Amino acid sequence: MSHTVTDELVEANRTYAGGFTAPLPSPRPVRRTAIVACMDARLDLHAALGLELGDCHTIRNAGGVITDDVIRSLTISQRRLGTRSVVLIHHTQCGLLDLTEEFRSELELEVGQRPAWPVDSFTDLDQDVRQSLARVRTSPFLLHTDDVRGFVFDVTTGLLREIVPAEDAAR
Repeated sequence: MSHTVTDELVEANRTYAGGFTAPLPSPRPVRRTAIVACMDARLDLHAALGLELGDCHTIRNAGGVITDDVIRSLTISQRRLGTRSVVLIHHTQCGLLDLTEEFRSELELEVGQRPAWPVDSFTDLDQDVRQSLARVRTSPFLLHTDDVRGFVFDVTTGLLREIVPAEDAAR
């Protein structure tokens, strides 16, 4: 059997476990914050935001899209685990900028079944962040929507750029 990346990860875990100390006393994030971001491997959120283990809940998916499942996770994070702030982070050079609904058709041709999930692609990062902000701020399931902010992370500079929500820009 050949050596795989998963084998390397398991070995790294053995090394990690050798110096492992007792876990934090609670699953509640110390900073009472949930971060929703893209799954892109170039985003090291803890380093970029100065976070430590236990500071926040991190919810990631392709594009950092606010799906029903993200709302579900945020709802549990707020209602059961005490978070009060939500930070949304999209990024430059995102793969969803080039993906279209045709992707679902290609999958259907290849595997004989069309995926039930939408692609949720976008062409305007700022507008997609605004849409994400609106989805979070208007969700009836979320208790705390006063401190919801959205950003675009620049993968070439490491800097965040804040996006002003549509309703705030109109003022």
